[in-house]
Amino acid sequence: IIPDSAKEKPQRGTVVAAGPGKKDEPTTVKVGDTILHGKYSGTELQVDGVDYLIMRESDIFAIL
Repeated sequence: IIPDSAKEKPQRGTVVAAGPGKKDEPTTVKVGDTILHGKYSGTELQVDGVDYLIMRESDIFAIL
């Protein structure tokens, strides 16, 4: 049994850029979409003092 305090809670974010996707799987998220993603998913990056998170679309739990 895993206690509630140990469960991973999804994080919320806003899409600021999206690539074209794969040949057979176009991207479904758009710039400005609010998403839920895993706490440890993606790669953190800092550009000009602003923190960004780069991730695959498959790491997104939901589009709100």
